[in-house]
Amino acid sequence: MLVVAERKNARAARNCAKLVASSAFVALSLELGATHSIYGKLLLTALLFSWVGDILLLGSDAWFLAGIASFLLAHVAFAAAFATRLLSAPRLAVGGLLMTIVAALVLPWLWPHLSRFYKIAVTAYVAALSVMATLAIGASVSTTIALPIGALAFAASDISVARDRFVKAGFVNKMWGLPLYYAAQLLITLSLASSGAQ
Repeated sequence: MLVVAERKNARAARNCAKLVASSAFVALSLELGATHSIYGKLLLTALLFSWVGDILLLGSDAWFLAGIASFLLAHVAFAAAFATRLLSAPRLAVGGLLMTIVAALVLPWLWPHLSRFYKIAVTAYVAALSVMATLAIGASVSTTIALPIGALAFAASDISVARDRFVKAGFVNKMWGLPLYYAAQLLITLSLASSGAQ
């Protein structure tokens, strides 16, 4: 429904669909007992920052930076949550290498389109995102494969936002970015249901 509303540029329907969809992953985390563990509380904090970011990005361009700041805090909270899990050193190494490659590809691609301020802001964002995804890969030894898949899907969805904002705006960015984003949040939230996560 959200993607259809975006395609038709139906602002009211888009806002309503996004609010419902974003609230759903917060509600699911509570249903899965997010308040019963440190991991769950940090994950819930990250989901709430994501929820706030989604709402801010519904506003005018003036709210874009605030929305991105909220997502930056979400990635920091996700990273903190994943750091509480049992981590595998080999998987952390693989994750770190993978995300270094991603950053090395994404930053030069975006660089010509960024103002001086956004060069700093986007670099900080990519760093936080890379740490989050690396820790998710490292923590997969103690949760499920859904966690790193969700984190990597989140990273991919952020690329769609960056392309839409800085490179070339268009519905095509939302067509693949939005489903990836909500799938990512769902997969990460479901890690609460894995053995020992609660």
